[in-house]
Amino acid sequence: MNVEQARFNMIEQQIRPWDVLDQDVLSLLALVKREDFCPPAYRAMAFVDTELPLPGGQCMLAPKVEARLLQELHVRKHEQVLEIGAGSGYMAALLARRAQHVITLEIDAELACFAAANLKRAWVVNAEVRHADGAHGLVEEAPFDVIVLSGSVAEVPAPLLLQLKLGGRLVAIVGQLPIMRAVLTTRSGERAYASVDLFDTVAPRLKSFDEPSRFTF
Repeated sequence: MNVEQARFNMIEQQIRPWDVLDQDVLSLLALVKREDFCPPAYRAMAFVDTELPLPGGQCMLAPKVEARLLQELHVRKHEQVLEIGAGSGYMAALLARRAQHVITLEIDAELACFAAANLKRAWVVNAEVRHADGAHGLVEEAPFDVIVLSGSVAEVPAPLLLQLKLGGRLVAIVGQLPIMRAVLTTRSGERAYASVDLFDTVAPRLKSFDEPSRFTF
């Protein structure tokens, strides 16, 4: 396989047609080697338009979803980022190229080690993986400019919204199968938030986040 041709095809045939037109984001996708963050058994599928299995029953999001989320966040060089769900470390690597510092929380110990090793091997020095339950964020180090949930939740978690700076942004994939959508929420005041629906998609659940109550009669 011609890796660089496959990478080019991924960007031009999957990602650009999905309204990812920010040239800085497209250049970043060419620079950060996605295949280096895939489990060895799936490395040949690094550029395929699909989720890829990871240890612990988790997955890498499809490339076009990662790219679109990155574009919509407009991360800047002075910003502090919190990611919930490190996965393979790939999204943290992308975020780190645009931010000052990234902390990514991963509840699965094996996956946390996998992500940390990938980031170290890629010489990403401003992103750190912590083995922790991210459902309640990181209160002691808040507030953050950007919070990214790299998986789906039933609803945008209120405790995480409180950890945003004024003007800070949180992106999450929200809803129940078969209908989910990516939502961008901006903190516009002390207790004021504005949300925008970005696009429809689906993603596996992040672990330990609350699900809505189900009543039976």
